[in-house]
Amino acid sequence: MSHKQQHMANQKPNPDNRADNVDKLQEKVTNTIENIEASHDSMQFATEEEKQNIEAKNKRRNQSIEAMRQEIKDEARNQQY
Repeated sequence: MSHKQQHMANQKPNPDNRADNVDKLQEKVTNTIENIEASHDSMQFATEEEKQNIEAKNKRRNQSIEAMRQEIKDEARNQQY
């Protein structure tokens, strides 16, 4: 058995520690909101094409925020049990 194969055989999966998922998700939401705000500042110096790209990216960011907020609700509900 090669060293790499031996290393792979000795690896164990990480335990599913979800205790801090809500905190991690909330931090991601906060970071994403900060990115949206920063992009608004940069739009004043952007070309029309760059503005369109920024707006499209912000739309995706807002969709991600909504998904993360739903996941936060789900995680919080699961942690109550």
